[in-house]
Amino acid sequence: QQIPTPQQQQQQQVMSNSMHSQIGLPLTAVAAASVVDGGNGGATGGSAGPSSWSSSAGAVGGVGAAGAAASLSPTAAAASAQRRAELNAKLNAMPWFHGRIKREEAENLLRPREDGLFLVRESTNFPGDYTLCVCFNEKVEHYRIKYAENKLTIDDDEYFDHLGQLVEHYTLDSDGLCTKLMKALPKEEFCVKDFQDNGWEIKMEDLQLKENIGKGEFGDVMLGILKGDKVAVKVLKDAARASNKFLAEAGVMTTLEHENLVKFIGLVFHDKYIYLVTEFMSKGSLVDYLRSRGRQHITRRDQINFAFDTCSGMEYLELKKVIHRDLAARNVLISEECVAKVSDFGLARDERYTADISKLPIKWTAPEALKEGKFSNKTDMWSFGILLWEIYSFGRVPYPRIPLADVVKHVGSGYKMEAPEGCPPEIYEMMRQAWDLVPEKRPTFAELKRRLAICKRETAQTYVA
Repeated sequence: QQIPTPQQQQQQQVMSNSMHSQIGLPLTAVAAASVVDGGNGGATGGSAGPSSWSSSAGAVGGVGAAGAAASLSPTAAAASAQRRAELNAKLNAMPWFHGRIKREEAENLLRPREDGLFLVRESTNFPGDYTLCVCFNEKVEHYRIKYAENKLTIDDDEYFDHLGQLVEHYTLDSDGLCTKLMKALPKEEFCVKDFQDNGWEIKMEDLQLKENIGKGEFGDVMLGILKGDKVAVKVLKDAARASNKFLAEAGVMTTLEHENLVKFIGLVFHDKYIYLVTEFMSKGSLVDYLRSRGRQHITRRDQINFAFDTCSGMEYLELKKVIHRDLAARNVLISEECVAKVSDFGLARDERYTADISKLPIKWTAPEALKEGKFSNKTDMWSFGILLWEIYSFGRVPYPRIPLADVVKHVGSGYKMEAPEGCPPEIYEMMRQAWDLVPEKRPTFAELKRRLAICKRETAQTYVA
């Protein structure tokens, strides 16, 4: 694929919005996808409805089901095996059903630990039963789903004909669980099919891999050639552990398009590898660009342009109610035309979201995020203030001369970094406002973009003069 034209992108955007609703699986979609229509066969397209689920249930078994199966005649055993196969086929059509995975595997998949994120797996301790795994308060709770009189139950109070019905019930009401089921974690094959069906798949024969140009969260970043054009290629090596998160990043990228966001081109599925293909940014990261060129080559105009470009990309994310959570000069890339574009925004999440505090970049992270792991557009604004400081200090590491272990204490007590040498007062004032300890008092990206536009015009007039 070539980088799509604006018309093609607009068409793809319509398709990708539909696709992303399945990758993120908001619960209206989960409920619709999970419940097998009585008499119509629902997602699997057969003729059996809920009665088929319950009649098949005995074959999969509750406690003692294995013993019951052993006593069946050969004919009955064959029929039982067929019913079990039919049931498994229907379960495998459910995006939230991950089959026979262990407790530890489920907990590794359910990251980040957003309240209400869930999956269903086969029970390893009670063969024939199932386990509902759901995130709440940074932990994963595991609920045994057992059979009782040919129905499914968690609490011996509410009974369901099949798992789809159970999932639908707990999406509407927590009803004794730690939280409602709010978002399903789809298994990998569902994510892959969505990308393939919506035109985001790139054939391996169309992509040439060249040299390694960096490291990413999931593996190497390589230079690639796609039909004559240079592209950047993120390589997912440990597909078994990280593929859902990797595909979720790509899923977010398909729904976002802006001139100051790095453009997503597509995915390659090849053997056990997944490759994420984006536009190639020839001048590398903003922090490396600043450090390698320094004061001798980077002008005041360059600095305000980088600040304005980044703010424009972040204003777009803010408008889309998406947070970045790792905004820094290392995650802003520079094009051949010296346009700054925000990258790694696929790790973003809708509005507010909770992260693993131990993995946060302390010097770029707002105090409330460090304390509680909660992110918002206001925590992104704090990070943008740090990024402005990086731009006007020509890529220095923030909080110089303060040990990393002491940064949190200093910031929490109200400490703010001094203005970098030569930084315009109006830019430093934006930094200070972005670092307000009260999140609600920080400016919006839309507001800062207006102010940066004024600075940009004034700087341009100075150069003309």
